Amino acid sequence: MTDLRKVPQHIGFILDGNRRWARQHGLPTYEGHLAGYNALKEVIAATADAGVQYISFYTFSTQNWNRAEEEVSGIMSLVRRLFKSDIKQLVKDGYKVVVMGSRERLPADIAEMIDRTEEVSRDGTRATLAMCFNYGGQEEIVRAAQRLVAHGTKEEDITLESFAHALDHPDIPACDLIVRTSGEQRLSDFMLWRSAYSEFLFLDKFWPEMTGDDVAAILEEYVNRQRRFGG
Repeated sequence: MTDLRKVPQHIGFILDGNRRWARQHGLPTYEGHLAGYNALKEVIAATADAGVQYISFYTFSTQNWNRAEEEVSGIMSLVRRLFKSDIKQLVKDGYKVVVMGSRERLPADIAEMIDRTEEVSRDGTRATLAMCFNYGGQEEIVRAAQRLVAHGTKEEDITLESFAHALDHPDIPACDLIVRTSGEQRLSDFMLWRSAYSEFLFLDKFWPEMTGDDVAAILEEYVNRQRRFGG
């Protein structure tokens, strides 16, 4: 049984394997992303129910613009669906939603939906959902440096703390645990600053196959580890 006193404060999920799941089932790529979208909702609920306060998820990287136009269009359609309909239920359920990443190249309507979502959900207390969308960890670090320069921060005043405060949504703490599906074992530019001392868990199953039972197994694995932070 999972010791709820030891659940991670922040879990980051790298949602990998939607396309391969679709191919495995003889389905179009869009159906894989749709199945992944539905799995995400179940995983979020199970993770929040377990007491995790911050849940981040990698939905679209800055490199994903290089994918086929049809696939990118399908992903944007799912994002619009999230912000137009599902976000209402997330707000009703008490979630705070923030979106990490660049606004460059985003369709204007999606950028407006992001702003509106962050505004209407800002008082949520059940858990904070950090959607990494049009996101890259290296680019986030560059943006933080640019913010420090723009604010006229002196060289001697740049510290780990001041730099962390300049990141996208600095209220999001470091990741205690990062989970990636599909058998791949790399970060792919996810949460580079916040992953300095993260635990990692790589699962062989594709993201659309994830369920609440997997969340329970993930938490059980985490609480049985000993974190050392370099000590």
